[in-house]
Amino acid sequence: MKIRLVKGSDYYLISPLINDWWGGRQISGKLPKLFFDHFSSTSFIAEKEDEMIGFLIGFLSQTHPNEAYIHFAGVHPEYRKHHVGKQLYDEFFHAAKQNGRSIVRCITSPVNKGSIAFHTRMGFEIEAGNKEEAGVSVHADYDGANQDRVLLVKTITHL
Repeated sequence: MKIRLVKGSDYYLISPLINDWWGGRQISGKLPKLFFDHFSSTSFIAEKEDEMIGFLIGFLSQTHPNEAYIHFAGVHPEYRKHHVGKQLYDEFFHAAKQNGRSIVRCITSPVNKGSIAFHTRMGFEIEAGNKEEAGVSVHADYDGANQDRVLLVKTITHL
């Protein structure tokens, strides 16, 4: 497997796959093309034999100079549990640290138990929210009415 930086044209490769990789949920609108154009130095694609098997779109916060943010990541269903996500995250942590960042943030939906488990295994901590859902602290209405989210944070201390 190799990991490379994304380029703008990768949007057309990833965009049609997102809904399929998430079990038919209509979420491709959460990943606009402008992210590929403007966050290419901190976003990555994992490939195996020239086939895309995973991706991570992240950026360096302009507001908080010590922080970086992972906006969207995905792994082809056939390659889950093969450490593809871990390698993509490690690549992002390295890029964030090289750019002077020591905090990485991301969010997920409370119903996405697989994502919550992955992030906690990767060393992320759940930030205390204002309500609890199925034993998980969440931030109510974080992304709008009835759009609760789990906020996650990780401190990265070394490359």
